[in-house]
Amino acid sequence: MENVSGALLQLEGLSLPHSSVLPVFCCILLSYVLMMLMNLGNSVLILKERSLHQPMYLLLCNLCINDIIGGTHVIPPLLFNMLRAPEEHLISYSACVTQAFVSHLFGTTSHTILMIMAFDRYVAICNPLHYSTIMSGRMLVKLMAFAWGVALVLVSVLIGLSVRLSRCRSVVTNPYCDNASLFKLSCESTLINNVYGLLFTALLLSASIGSTLLTYLRITLVCLRRHSSSLNRRALQTCSTHLLVYLLLLLSGVVVITLHRFPEYTHHRKMAAVILFTGPGMVNPIIYGVQCRDIRCAWARHWARLWAPVFRRK
Repeated sequence: MENVSGALLQLEGLSLPHSSVLPVFCCILLSYVLMMLMNLGNSVLILKERSLHQPMYLLLCNLCINDIIGGTHVIPPLLFNMLRAPEEHLISYSACVTQAFVSHLFGTTSHTILMIMAFDRYVAICNPLHYSTIMSGRMLVKLMAFAWGVALVLVSVLIGLSVRLSRCRSVVTNPYCDNASLFKLSCESTLINNVYGLLFTALLLSASIGSTLLTYLRITLVCLRRHSSSLNRRALQTCSTHLLVYLLLLLSGVVVITLHRFPEYTHHRKMAAVILFTGPGMVNPIIYGVQCRDIRCAWARHWARLWAPVFRRK
């Protein structure tokens, strides 16, 4: 057994040669700053612009806030550790548990929000006359509470099963804390953790992939039956945006989960895990900003108001 000194744990960090630390640090910092600026910008814009107070954009605002929470709880401590010696990569056990909880809440909530966004697109395209009735303010609040509430319950059980274990190790073999890092600190049997973790992942992915496939299948059937070029164009514009964001999140998560099964690719897994917290969060606002006409127009009005006094003075 390794000597466990108090409540402090040592993070293994990224396995980088000394010459690569600064370039990687700058890349991660730049991606984090861009992710924060774009998500904060879109969130403030959606909350400020009355024309964007629609279910689709309010759900997008939830996705932006989720990206901000997930990235902020993982990336800054990681960057801080990259500037210190390996033996100084320390974290308290309580902070490690909190970081693991937030990281899994981020991933789970991303899926549940995107599931609800798929349902919203289905109602908007397949039942447009009753859209405002179905997606009322009360229903939207219920759906958002469902997205965050389900994730909160599932992740609380996941982390709770790991916290109950006694510890005999003090090294976290990851650049940040997650559930696997927590239960690997114990020498007890982790059978229950592994079973629940597999069930958790299977339930989340099957519900996420299944509902998204079913939604897009029904949208496709409606478009084929109605033979409306305007409907097909609207469906392609709105659904392609959601599908790109969903596939990016799914691919990032699957890569990290898959690499966990291959110890020889530890370095690649660590880098993929870091990209999971910055990549999708940085690309999502760009995809929605480019594809959604309402957001583009809102940004144009915002910049016009911002620069109008400058041009008037000239």
